[in-house]
Amino acid sequence: MNRRVFLRQCISATGVALTVVPWLEAAETRMGRQRPNIVLILADDMGYGDLACQNPESKIPTPNLDQLAAEGVRFTDAHSPSAVCSPTRYGVLTGRYAWRTRLKKGVLWCWDNPLIDADRLTVGKLLQAHGYDTACIGKWHLGWVWPTTDGNDPVGMGKNTPDAGENVDFNRPIADGPTTRGFDYYFGTDVPNFPPYCFIENDHTVGIPTVPKPGNMFGSPGPMLEGWRLEDILPALAQKAEEYVDAKGGRSQNEAFGQTRGNPFFLYMPLTAPHTPIAPNADSRGKSRAGAYGDFVYEVDHVVGRVLEALDRNGFSRDTLVIFTSDNGSPGRDGTDMSGKLNSVRAFGHNPSHVYRGIKADAWEGGHRVPFLARWPGETKPGTVCDNTICHVDLIATCAEVIGANLPQDAGEDSFSFLPYVLDRPPDGPVRNAVVHHSGNGVFAVRRGKWKFIDGVGSGGWSGKGDGLPGQLYNMEHDSAEQNNLYQNPAHQAIIRELRDLLECYKRQGRTRLLT
Repeated sequence: MNRRVFLRQCISATGVALTVVPWLEAAETRMGRQRPNIVLILADDMGYGDLACQNPESKIPTPNLDQLAAEGVRFTDAHSPSAVCSPTRYGVLTGRYAWRTRLKKGVLWCWDNPLIDADRLTVGKLLQAHGYDTACIGKWHLGWVWPTTDGNDPVGMGKNTPDAGENVDFNRPIADGPTTRGFDYYFGTDVPNFPPYCFIENDHTVGIPTVPKPGNMFGSPGPMLEGWRLEDILPALAQKAEEYVDAKGGRSQNEAFGQTRGNPFFLYMPLTAPHTPIAPNADSRGKSRAGAYGDFVYEVDHVVGRVLEALDRNGFSRDTLVIFTSDNGSPGRDGTDMSGKLNSVRAFGHNPSHVYRGIKADAWEGGHRVPFLARWPGETKPGTVCDNTICHVDLIATCAEVIGANLPQDAGEDSFSFLPYVLDRPPDGPVRNAVVHHSGNGVFAVRRGKWKFIDGVGSGGWSGKGDGLPGQLYNMEHDSAEQNNLYQNPAHQAIIRELRDLLECYKRQGRTRLLT
């Protein structure tokens, strides 16, 4: 029996039918006039309930995101593939769940090696192959190969140690970073609370970090560029993104961007906020009613506005698909000392998870149900609200469909195009049959239709053990807040078995997208 037949029988055994959507011919016709620019803005630790347009009780003004939602489609059932950072970023760029890699739980740490294999297709590589200029501006957190003075791994690799990175040679190129994984240009920070404390452009640090980070400054120990300020990171990313768009529009020139004017472009902008260090700049302080955290979310909204304005002034808005989302849910810290206790922002009457249970790192909805907005003028229907389930791993299949390309069999193994929902032309059945959730501690969950099964105790993350049962089943249609665990209900044992079998099949076969 060949792999394709086995997969079909495996899926069939769980009582699942996959919907095949014949969109390629339509996509090719539509792209005949012009391939769109694609801008993906990925916030860091921003909750579903932070946006005013989907949480009437939000204490944070988000006018630019509200306007983006009004002009496009707002997804109410969008999910990050992991409830923490690095694995989601892997899934966004590759269309593959990160738990299929060496990273079975948690995130990459200081000085860690690359998570994306050199020969793996990414969204950036796909679009490069079809004539796009590509740029990544923001937080990478997917690993590098750091050069060292002694040929050994960096001191403190994967640890918080006072001598972290002391043997890293910042005069030499940093290998296997964004410019080797599908991006013509990179500018940003690896992680704002990890060393080195400086910007990185392409494969070199911007300046040489020669001083140790002060002990009273937020973050792990390690080398820092003298004069480094955490408050300056987000504004610098916004400025660089504006410069990139202006250069594409001919308003400025920057040879470092390595682009050809007239080519479509893909701008991936993984922000550093509102993740800790919660460091809103002076212009954003006091703009919300949710403390420093709320002000930082407000600043994220302002950055989105700056990017949208850059598209407008360069005449790109009509021919650009803009997507905004977050890498996982919010931990709800209030910003005390640039951090704060979990859920402390709720003292302001603001809940980043809105009506959903849990926070960042949890298998419960608050860990991975995220804001997700898409706007493509002339293609999206303004003010659309989509309740269908999508996941960040779906980006690469969606981009492939936008440009009329086919994904290779060994790429985007867990990716399904959500373009029909963007165009408000949903197929007869769901675009994806099911979605796998993964908590910060490595607990799996699977959602199919109204049913969600968590294969473990409690949140699987930072919120605790819950009712202590070894598994959980929730009817998300009637219990989206996950308050009534049906795991021990005799009437639902069959659906538990089906979902557990489906999850095991997905793990075992290495893909959820069938071979074609």
